[in-house]
Amino acid sequence: MTFRLSGRIPRYAALPADAPAIDVSPQRSSPIGGKAKRGFDVVFASVALIALSPLFLLIAALIKVSDGGPIFYRHRRVGWHMRSFDCLKFRTMMPNSDRVFQRHLQTSPEAAQEWNESRKLKNDPRITTVGKVLRELSLDELPQLINILRGDMSVVGPRPVVLDELRLYGPNADSYLEARPGLTGAWQVSGRNDVSYAVRATLDRTYVEKWSLASDVVIILKTIPAVISTKGSY
Repeated sequence: MTFRLSGRIPRYAALPADAPAIDVSPQRSSPIGGKAKRGFDVVFASVALIALSPLFLLIAALIKVSDGGPIFYRHRRVGWHMRSFDCLKFRTMMPNSDRVFQRHLQTSPEAAQEWNESRKLKNDPRITTVGKVLRELSLDELPQLINILRGDMSVVGPRPVVLDELRLYGPNADSYLEARPGLTGAWQVSGRNDVSYAVRATLDRTYVEKWSLASDVVIILKTIPAVISTKGSY
């Protein structure tokens, strides 16, 4: 099976015929874990949303008061079998972040190289003061609990990527497409953004190949100290 990669695509839509191609061959007819993993996801996300609702309200108020901009940020990501979805986050960047980002890359060759290699910036000028704290504690990711209930994501799985990032996965792309992306995953408990892209892709492939419900529980338990340590949280 050949999927063609291009820019942003509508939810669950086919990709343009003239987009550059990459060969990936996901073998599964349903995401890894089946009904057991999906059932766990629904229960976990439902309980977490109820328990964390006061924290959601506090974060929303802080973001709104800080600059008056939108509370949530939606970004198109690719999930199981190339299905695209709007990945939800609390907004951590300036409202005019696109202009700030492009200007920064144009004036800083080092930043441009860092972005091309890792799709991350250690010193990102777009991030607000409130956003920096949210990112350090991974609180900006909490709205993805809604993505989990919708079936776009799982509690544990590969890090959700944008369409053009699949090229960086190389031969590991097929494994990525056999699972729902995760709120947390092997990459997050192994150094987060301090882990190279090649290692991240390998971790995701190993996770898919050796998945078990027990391994999901272990990763969830390891996520707590990983978040508290804030290591690699830029």
